Amino acid sequence: MSYLTRVVEFTATHRLPLMDFGKTATDHSHRYHCRVTVKGALQASQGGVMSLQALDALLQQEVMARFDGRHINEEVPEFADGRLLPTGEALAVYIWERIAAGLPPGVTLHAVRVQENDHLYSEYFGEA
Repeated sequence: MSYLTRVVEFTATHRLPLMDFGKTATDHSHRYHCRVTVKGALQASQGGVMSLQALDALLQQEVMARFDGRHINEEVPEFADGRLLPTGEALAVYIWERIAAGLPPGVTLHAVRVQENDHLYSEYFGEA
């Protein structure tokens, strides 16, 4: 089993409108680092688990286009309608679901990590 990890960075604004979140209950922005790790058999014809170009295109479509420069609470439908609260944990699961659906046969997700700053990140490894 081989693993391939790609990191993308995006800037987004959000708020966590619960008293438990203190200052984060108001609008604030982060420069998020989103780390996606896929796994699969080494494909000799591609030199890796999957085409890096294909993974980059998937991350562009499912992460960058949805979040970069956006207000998550207002511009990402699943968060705007109140179904999801835009915590790091919820973002990791949301991204997992979208990336997993777009992977080629034989390639699966191993982990999605959403990092808000040097001291706070959330990781999701899928359902057990």
